[in-house]
Amino acid sequence: MGPEDRQLHVFLFPFMAHGHMIPFMDMARQFALRGVKVTIVTTPLNAILLSKTVDRDRELGIEIDIHSIPFPTKEAGLPEGCENVNSITTPELSSNFFKALNMLQQPFQKLLEEHHPDCIVADMFFPWTTDFAGKLGIPRLVFHGSCFFSSCVPDSISRYAPHNNVSSETETFVVPGLPDPIEMTKSQLPDHMKIQNDFTRAMEQIKEAEVKSYGVVMNSFYELEPAYAEHYRKVMGRRAWHIGPLSLYNREKIGKAAQSRRGNTASIDENECLTWLDSKEPDSVLYVCFGSGPSFSTDQLVEIAMGLEASGHAFIWVVRKDETSAGSVAEVEPWLPQGFEDRVGSKGLIIRGWAPQVLILQHHAIGGFVTHCGWNSLLESVCVGVPLITWPVTAEQFYNEKLVTQVLRIGVPVGVQHWNSWLGKREHLVKREEIKKAVTRLMDGGDEAAQMKGRVKELKEMAKRAIDQNGSSDTDFTSLINELKLHRDMGDKFDL
Repeated sequence: MGPEDRQLHVFLFPFMAHGHMIPFMDMARQFALRGVKVTIVTTPLNAILLSKTVDRDRELGIEIDIHSIPFPTKEAGLPEGCENVNSITTPELSSNFFKALNMLQQPFQKLLEEHHPDCIVADMFFPWTTDFAGKLGIPRLVFHGSCFFSSCVPDSISRYAPHNNVSSETETFVVPGLPDPIEMTKSQLPDHMKIQNDFTRAMEQIKEAEVKSYGVVMNSFYELEPAYAEHYRKVMGRRAWHIGPLSLYNREKIGKAAQSRRGNTASIDENECLTWLDSKEPDSVLYVCFGSGPSFSTDQLVEIAMGLEASGHAFIWVVRKDETSAGSVAEVEPWLPQGFEDRVGSKGLIIRGWAPQVLILQHHAIGGFVTHCGWNSLLESVCVGVPLITWPVTAEQFYNEKLVTQVLRIGVPVGVQHWNSWLGKREHLVKREEIKKAVTRLMDGGDEAAQMKGRVKELKEMAKRAIDQNGSSDTDFTSLINELKLHRDMGDKFDL
């Protein structure tokens, strides 16, 4: 067997959070289905989470390996078992968690030296992998878990600092240097964009590593944001491949069974959920879910409940378990208005915990999605043609909101004005009146709602074409693999 016949071997190194691990798992499947040997590198407890999915995938003939490296919980001052972002509850634990990530450098480097894969796809939160890979002549690809747009906007804000020219936190400014006039307020920017803090330096390291890396893979498709894919490559000077929507490959190429392999085990029987949806009219149900990260106060949950009730629309509302805890089971949940479930009756379905989101979103009864604007959720909604109500909280979510509402025009904002740190206290409530107004605007019809639904349906078809044979994402994925093979083969010849 010549060097050109040897199977390409790719290491995938996801950040330890559900929202990052899910698209990495989707990406692993696609590499494997294209004949690439795939090894996911993670820590022991996260390996257990992923192994359930990997074992089920083997039944479909998809071979993916997992290699675990020890996570330094004790050395970093973390409680035993704290290996995933979703188990962090305080700022101190968050700081220690990121300290632990940096302590993974030595075991990861040892793993590279032992196995010498042909490529590493590492999450943005592991910037040090660029230098380690470079020393061994291994290409390192960066995975952001978001889109071109949400990289272009902060780059322009850093270049031009338009937020320094406004007189208040709520005064609107236009982000210069972009293909569209994107409007934001200072209060919607992440703290590290406005003041120097520990995360400012961390983001600078991420940017520096990205510039030095072999390139970037984006879970997006060209037709969704063509101007920003070009801006990212030509203005920002990055090498990039768009290979998404990764979740859509599951549904279109593998089938419905793969949907249950995404994320945690659902907190509701899938058949029960789908049966409830079957009883509803097409486009009549609002799906409300804020992902695995954000949590809300009791006061905010009450406002959401009252806003949904006042809208008069049927809804599925996913509430995180840590928000609903009320001591013993017999106690009345403090976040639930008295008599709420009796009043909404069969119009409302509350899921306490993890929901089978993709299965819900693709049901014909779903007519809208209230979302925190996490990129996975936005893509999943686009891929099934469901318009959005945007409720960003943290991270890059306000940038994602602007893509939805100002560029794609497939959703309406609920009116959130203040960015919050991941574990920060949310001091500004979104009132029930604002929630009702946004729901009515999206769900009650009218020309604006019809146009939004028409646009998102068009994007749904574009997404399907992107992953079809010779589609934009299929072509980019193939091009990336061929380039990695060429890089490996040239290295083999040089070594000889």
